[in-house]
Amino acid sequence: MDTVGKALWEAAANPRLRIPKLDAVSSELVDQAATEVLHRELDNLWNAGWLPYDLVQVVSRHEDERVVSMLVDAIASEIEEYPAATVHPRWRDQLVEIDATVWWDRSKPHLDEWARKHIELRQDAVEIVVALLSRLLLLPRLQNILPRPGSTAIEVTHVGVSSKVLNRVRGLLAKAESTQFPEEAEALSAKAQELMNRHAFERAAVDADAHVPQTATSRRMWLDKSYFDGKAQLVHVVAKANRSRAVVYGNIGFVALVGDEMDLEIVELLSTSLLVQATRAMVAAGSGKSKGAEARSRGYRKSFLYSYAHRVGERLEAATEVHASDDRLLPVLSERKQAVDVLFETLFTKTKAKSVTVRSEAGWEAGRTAADSANLNVNRAAVGGGPAT
Repeated sequence: MDTVGKALWEAAANPRLRIPKLDAVSSELVDQAATEVLHRELDNLWNAGWLPYDLVQVVSRHEDERVVSMLVDAIASEIEEYPAATVHPRWRDQLVEIDATVWWDRSKPHLDEWARKHIELRQDAVEIVVALLSRLLLLPRLQNILPRPGSTAIEVTHVGVSSKVLNRVRGLLAKAESTQFPEEAEALSAKAQELMNRHAFERAAVDADAHVPQTATSRRMWLDKSYFDGKAQLVHVVAKANRSRAVVYGNIGFVALVGDEMDLEIVELLSTSLLVQATRAMVAAGSGKSKGAEARSRGYRKSFLYSYAHRVGERLEAATEVHASDDRLLPVLSERKQAVDVLFETLFTKTKAKSVTVRSEAGWEAGRTAADSANLNVNRAAVGGGPAT
């Protein structure tokens, strides 16, 4: 690391130090130093289990959009160093999601190009680099859930939800989120859950016939900071109902999920939709002059979300019970559960249950009422079996 890079690193590691003034240093040298220190820290974070989307999420919660922009550019630049065959498909999907592309002219210093794009001075860009690096240096180690770029060439057979089913489910959930009628929203959500479960069980039957070994994977689902614990509980019950397990990282802002690839896609889809519906129902429950101040209090809303999650969990569990006469499903689902448990215990060696305190009886009752209208107990023919109750 050269002198300029060392100065940037020290300023990021020690906020009491002044950010160095680099006006007298050539643009090329400053840009080279900034690129080197950022790439070095990104390399450390990939080894520490972080993924591109994780970094964008955690940085955006603490820094402004300029810092996030610098991060995305650094990721786009750093990822070019690896052969495409060594970048996991989920990594590539995340790069697309955060729009990590090299948009600047490679023949020119990136910091100058960035400053021009954001109407800033070069020294402003240097300060943004220091702010970004300072934030990245604070991040803890996470579990390694995907091979990092540069690993041995990766071949992945995607066994997630088919695009046809995915489009139908998204359509149902979009309607559920847009309707103003709670009963209709819950019925549409129930239909989506039914469709996804039927698809999952059909996949299980195919796996049984082909003797396909069952595997598990892990994902992270980031949630808004407001009422995080209640929202995380909702994700937890959806995961449990869909044969998956969850660990909450409240101090960072995400829920770690472990399950079959298809089941985790179902969890993400349904959780996202139910979170929209739960938030809308929570706000509606506290609106109106007749509701009083308690219905708009933090205690009421936290109790509402916990109750909503609890009741939705009960109904999802009932809706996803397998009453199948086809004995092929049971060994496959048992093997899948074992794969999930093994990976979970490998990744998360120290977990503990967390108790919650409900401080608003009115909020609890309102949340249960909102969730109780969910028509999740939809009759469906399980693969090879009769209707579920």
